Amino acid sequence: MAVSTLSSPTPAAASRPDSLDTVPHWIGGQPVSGTGTRLPVFNPTTGAVAREVPLASAAEVHAAVASAQAAWRSWADTPPVRRARVLARFLALLNEQRDALAALITGEHGKVFSDAQGEVTRGIEVVEFACGIPQLLKGDFTEQVSSGIDNWTLRQPLGVVAGITPFNFPCMVPCWMFPLALACGNTFVLKPSERDPSAALFMARLLAQAGLPAGVFNVVQGDKAAVDALLDHPQVRAVSFVGSTAIAHYIYQRGAAAGKRVQALGGAKNHMVVMPDADLGQAVDALIGAAYGSAGERCMAISVAVLVGDSGEALMPRLAERARQLRIGDGMRPEVEMGPLINRAALERVRGYIDDGVASGAQLLVDGRRHAASGAPFSVAGHENGFFLGATLFDHVTPPMRIYQEEIFGPVLSCVRVADFAAAVELVNAHPLGNGVACYTRDGHVAREFARRIEVGMVGINVPIPVPMAWHGFGGWKSSLFGDMHAYGEEGVRFYTRQKSVMQRWPESTPKGAEFAMPTAK
Repeated sequence: MAVSTLSSPTPAAASRPDSLDTVPHWIGGQPVSGTGTRLPVFNPTTGAVAREVPLASAAEVHAAVASAQAAWRSWADTPPVRRARVLARFLALLNEQRDALAALITGEHGKVFSDAQGEVTRGIEVVEFACGIPQLLKGDFTEQVSSGIDNWTLRQPLGVVAGITPFNFPCMVPCWMFPLALACGNTFVLKPSERDPSAALFMARLLAQAGLPAGVFNVVQGDKAAVDALLDHPQVRAVSFVGSTAIAHYIYQRGAAAGKRVQALGGAKNHMVVMPDADLGQAVDALIGAAYGSAGERCMAISVAVLVGDSGEALMPRLAERARQLRIGDGMRPEVEMGPLINRAALERVRGYIDDGVASGAQLLVDGRRHAASGAPFSVAGHENGFFLGATLFDHVTPPMRIYQEEIFGPVLSCVRVADFAAAVELVNAHPLGNGVACYTRDGHVAREFARRIEVGMVGINVPIPVPMAWHGFGGWKSSLFGDMHAYGEEGVRFYTRQKSVMQRWPESTPKGAEFAMPTAK
């Protein structure tokens, strides 16, 4: 997931215009400018400060929670079909504004425009799923469980719930959370990443335009102080989080200690196993797109290629050539395949990993730190201050190396050679993270055994980025997920609701006299 910290950042040193737009909070159905410290929001392509975002104080978080709490009972009592109609209007507006939202994401995150469009579309799909909430909230009924007694179950909302989301998908990941939470009858407080905060406000305005009552959906911008205020607030019943493993563990521990339901999705080190019988052209295409798309800033990016047997000898020259030819630049240009990283800190962190890989003995085939022809530090003409890095490719990486063990979250692909299928499965299963994995093969038996034996939450067979559709649910295994329930899908409905069982009988069928034995079916 997104590499992040919860340390309180200080404003970066940067040249700023005299007047900057501010991305506000959204509390009680209206924008709130905020009184706290303001951080710069960069355009990663140019490196310039585009706007500012205020960091919420504990008091502002409490105001958002109070707004959500005040709106909750009325919203929970709204029939599910009417809640779904509000979401249907929101869905229509999202479809109308898809390109405007995508352009906003490209401007603050840096991913190419087509990728941003795809992100918004995947968010839209979860909203579509949430519009079916009347069907998803149906309970079970059993007549005559005992003489004159009927038993049924129903699912009811929790109350105020919160989402803490990363920078890499400022639309899609929030949409994993709030559409289902709202459809189920909860009210919501979203704490988006302070690095690209505008998408959250864009969606808040669309929800208001769709007729969502004031207070049902709130946005607080912020850092660790805002996160801790949400985790500690007694009226926040559940917290959903997506980010790095270290912070996911922190969120899980602190939220659970406060008695909250917690769903914390952590980091990833996704492998793609290439068998000797694989279509190598398809495998190269898959690795280029999955490793370098969105500059590697995806929780489902392929960051390790596991080359089985002699597959590496034929694949590596083709892979290296494609990596060198990758078109890098402004994500709004249609020919560009990879944009910049989110900010300068991310750029320097990834450069540090490349340095470490070289020092540890991995073979550096493509060095994204420098232009291949001149050896000059990598930059994009016309955007020399942007946060750009070229595609980087390592071969002969071994498991003890830091570039293999840790989530880099950048355009760096590490290739590991193994002798056979069994060694590939053992390698993947030994890694502490288990978010996504892929296997490229033509052999049906190998594909079946891989899917059964691999200890990873999301598996692709000749599919490099196996992100489940909206009705299936997203989540990894091992240290990639803290909590029992995956995001969205039917598990998302269960996360945002709690089951109630009702047993009922009427006086005419109730026997006379006190009963002291444990009730049983009679």
